[in-house]
Amino acid sequence: MATERVVYIDGEIVPESQGKISFRDQGFTHGDAVFDTTRTFGGRIFKLGGHLDRFYNSLKYMRIDPGMTKEKMADLTMQVLDTNKPLLGENDDYWVTQRVTRGVPGGPGEPSRHSVIIECTPLPFVARAKYYRDGLPVVTPSIRRTPPEAISPRAKVNNYINLVLAELEVKAQNPDAWPILLDVNGNIAEGPGSNLFLVKDGVISTPKEQYILAGISRQTAIDLAHELNIEIHEADIDLYDAYIADEVFVTSTSFCICAVSSINGSPVGDGGVPGPVTDRLQKAYSGLVGTDIVGQYLDSLE
Repeated sequence: MATERVVYIDGEIVPESQGKISFRDQGFTHGDAVFDTTRTFGGRIFKLGGHLDRFYNSLKYMRIDPGMTKEKMADLTMQVLDTNKPLLGENDDYWVTQRVTRGVPGGPGEPSRHSVIIECTPLPFVARAKYYRDGLPVVTPSIRRTPPEAISPRAKVNNYINLVLAELEVKAQNPDAWPILLDVNGNIAEGPGSNLFLVKDGVISTPKEQYILAGISRQTAIDLAHELNIEIHEADIDLYDAYIADEVFVTSTSFCICAVSSINGSPVGDGGVPGPVTDRLQKAYSGLVGTDIVGQYLDSLE
């Protein structure tokens, strides 16, 4: 039985310890690459088609040719996942990531030799379980989200320095806090791989798509709200809106839907998590994916 996960790199599926790319690859030297990540629920991959649609849109925005169709990318993704499934623990699931770099620069007049990587990483249930018990404390750093005038946040690219610096600033204040950046206009934008939602008087609002990466989990939450007849809309929302909200939650590939307990130290609502609207959405999300998304985290509490 295999004891090591495998990765697809440039035409081969190999053990992770043998997976290598050149130190001259522009994905390493410049962050010049595109990626996307979905996850599994009970070993079953979630909305791979939607993630690959966004992935290929990001590739087009970055003018990187992956050298294969979406159908081929999906097939290789399933090969890697199926090979790695036997290594999943009983309560575990994977992040599943596709990544294409611009590659190693060619000689004069020659194109770069791009790299294609597909891999699986176990989700951090133990590290994040406390957030489902206590709620997620959010802090907004001084660093603003990169504006669309510089680079569109709607493309999921390797260059995460804007988000990394924000996270370093927040973690220096509170190691348990989650960064949510404001945009250059002072409105709430997003955090690393995560979108924010507010609930006030039973109505949900979330930042407009132009200033954020439109998460697949974000759209799933929007779709579920419509199914539950909960009013929801995109809007410019600022910290005032966050401070007076009855409920706040984040969505992400790993979190799915996680209640927020505080914003910059200010308790959300009455301090109880999750609130009733968040709870309804969490239960609906669990029904959609066939996994108790809250219970899966709580089962990992140390």
